[in-house]
Amino acid sequence: MGKDNAYKVKWGILSTGWIAHQFVIDLVHASNGVAYAVGSRSQESADKFARDHGVPHAYATYEELVNDPNVDAVYIGTPHPFHKENALLALRAGKAVLCEKPFTVNSGELEEIVSYAREHKLFLMEAMWSRYIPAIVKVREWIEEGRIGDVRLVKADLGFRTDWNPEGRLLNPKLGGGALLDVGIYPVSFASMVFGPHPEAISSTVHIGETGVDEHFSMLLSYGDGKTASLNGGIRLHMLEEAHVFGTEGRIIVEGTLVNPKSASLYIGDEKVETFVDDRASIGYCFEAEEVGRCLQAGLTESSVMSLDESLAILNLLDQIRAQWGLKYPGE
Repeated sequence: MGKDNAYKVKWGILSTGWIAHQFVIDLVHASNGVAYAVGSRSQESADKFARDHGVPHAYATYEELVNDPNVDAVYIGTPHPFHKENALLALRAGKAVLCEKPFTVNSGELEEIVSYAREHKLFLMEAMWSRYIPAIVKVREWIEEGRIGDVRLVKADLGFRTDWNPEGRLLNPKLGGGALLDVGIYPVSFASMVFGPHPEAISSTVHIGETGVDEHFSMLLSYGDGKTASLNGGIRLHMLEEAHVFGTEGRIIVEGTLVNPKSASLYIGDEKVETFVDDRASIGYCFEAEEVGRCLQAGLTESSVMSLDESLAILNLLDQIRAQWGLKYPGE
């Protein structure tokens, strides 16, 4: 890629599922990227996606997509259990990769992908889109500026009640279903953003439903020096979706939803002193796409905002939590 600021990353979209539609719809708001091609498992599906979104090139296989010489970066939006093979396919074709979260179903799979990307000096990033959402960026700034003093406690929840569909992605163990990987990744990643990804102690409880997936969980992560994260998630339980950060001088509330918040408020003592409101027109996926473009323009192979080491540590943490539950996915 050239260094010309007008240059736009030509994105290849690997998948025609719901999340891929969302990503491409939002890509029009990205200053440095454009949807160039889509790959599916059938020509019909790829053609429909391309027509719906004005994508110039449509391929009947993922192999054809990643081997298009004009594709700069591949966005992977398939279900979790397919991320490893899809990411390796794109990396082996020499492409930069943005892979939906959770990166893979376990840390062993991710280690394999990261090793390949680092060995071949290829860009790789987890699509943890909330990291780049303006309200979350503002939360990081407030914390780094010391506005709430020493941070001691994070409380973050994310949960909804999905319809009963045992074959659907959320409740199907074969598709990596369950609360932890689907929604739990958000509060865990938020806590990691604040305290780092290496808690000293982990305690957790879980409810395993009749399909064999975790339907809701609670966890307490201890980081030493009085620093604690209390996190909850669920896919069969209506929950609050906020995040709270408590420091010795004040607190921060991420409002609305932890996934894609439009506002955050800063309190010093009991007084609200600042509210950040984001009135963007975009859904919010454009920000992670822009980060990939920024990194590629700068010749970087990973993002400092969501580093590969942090993604690895988070998945290792999720592995440890599942071990406490005795929960394994098919094939593990």
